[in-house]
Amino acid sequence: MTPSDDTPDPRRSSQSANLPAPERAHLRPATLVAYVAMLLGAIALFFVIRAHGETLVAPLRSESPALKSPRAPVDTLKHVLLAITVIVAASRALGAVFRYLRQPAVIGEVVAGILLGPSLFGAVAPSAQAFVLPREIAPHLSVIAQVGVILFMFLVGLELDTRLLKKRTDATVAISHASIVVPFVLGSTLALWLYPKVSSSDVGFTGFALFMGVSLSVTAFPVLARILSDRGLSRTRLGTMALACAAVDDATAWCLLAFVVSIVRAETSSSFVTLGLTVVYVGAMLVLVRPLLGRLVRRQELLGKLDRSATTIAFLALLASALVTEAIGIHALFGAFLLGAIVPHDSLLARELTHRIEDFVVVLLLPIFFAFTGLRTQIGLLEGASDWALCGVIIAVACAGKFGGSVVAGRLTGLGWREASSLGILMNTRGLMELVVLNVGLDLGVISPRLFAMLVIMAVVTTLLTSPLLQLLERSSGAPAHGALRHE
Repeated sequence: MTPSDDTPDPRRSSQSANLPAPERAHLRPATLVAYVAMLLGAIALFFVIRAHGETLVAPLRSESPALKSPRAPVDTLKHVLLAITVIVAASRALGAVFRYLRQPAVIGEVVAGILLGPSLFGAVAPSAQAFVLPREIAPHLSVIAQVGVILFMFLVGLELDTRLLKKRTDATVAISHASIVVPFVLGSTLALWLYPKVSSSDVGFTGFALFMGVSLSVTAFPVLARILSDRGLSRTRLGTMALACAAVDDATAWCLLAFVVSIVRAETSSSFVTLGLTVVYVGAMLVLVRPLLGRLVRRQELLGKLDRSATTIAFLALLASALVTEAIGIHALFGAFLLGAIVPHDSLLARELTHRIEDFVVVLLLPIFFAFTGLRTQIGLLEGASDWALCGVIIAVACAGKFGGSVVAGRLTGLGWREASSLGILMNTRGLMELVVLNVGLDLGVISPRLFAMLVIMAVVTTLLTSPLLQLLERSSGAPAHGALRHE
């Protein structure tokens, strides 16, 4: 079974470990000053935006239309099994169609989840949809979906090659942070316009603005890696830089999301306690847990295989890490991701764990997450031209932030316009990572179902644009966008 395009692949991990080291680029003093000014300016701008946003008034929360469901009690197990069967079949079928169209299969799986929800299936055949996906099984699908995403984030962490973060360190940090800071500021600014229109009075502006900034800043590292591999860019300097920037983006975005969650879940006073506990947790993982995992990795390398006791230890550590981050006020996903990230990605432990759980997560659990996301995505809530225009503005701002920040930073670190533009297009890929962030925001009540639908559309559109825009850039320049940067 072919893995999903937004899923770690051990073969790609081992290939990336053998990538030739690109030339190291150092930031010039003027560029360093500009980088520091960018960070300080972004912080100052956010406080200005916050000061104005706190004076805005959002409308009262209105209940979203409930999904139709049968009144008679349902046989829970039977309907859960039926739902999973339909979900898996639909996601694999549409994934194959999108792969044939030279698009990431994961987008087909996401679209399948949306089509199974009220946006199409529930609108065309409400009785059939209520039988296949009755409202009573939603809590059960929710739990399965959350477990699936926790395992997926663990896989993403295992896939993360931390050595990419050390190559071209100065340029990578500058470009990746520019591709986060610029869309973050634009998203926060956009919140000034969106808050009175699509938020509600029981959501504070600060949390709303922070979440909008984070949601526009995400880059999907796994799906980006697959696009680079499919287009033959993995072994180019552009490819390794894009992967490194996406890796830094992922790590930074999850830290930002943890910060936002702590702000939203806690009062201002207790949020500092949550942040302090988060710092202690991260420190403990790096100082205490990482060396212990290193000993486990070396032991398995000597044995030449992954025994059952090591597998048990790894899963217990995963569950404990997820539980701790959930308990201290951030999200369980953060704990799963960080534990995976501190395991050497090319070790026997990482490869075998990925091999053992990847297909189970990709084929069975992730489609359930897509379907659960689809059940929550009510495109019918977008009424009239004004709502669709609003959705278009969100897409435009998201693209402008990622593309513009990456291009400007790329030029400042020595890339040509064509290479910097290619990097900007690649960094605009969002994929499944964006959906995970959006579901967290909807669970927290930071975003409304209407805004959730708009942001889901944005995630799908920005990912679909990646390959066509790269092809357009190649045709307009008369040569592959990566030609000047290919390793000899």
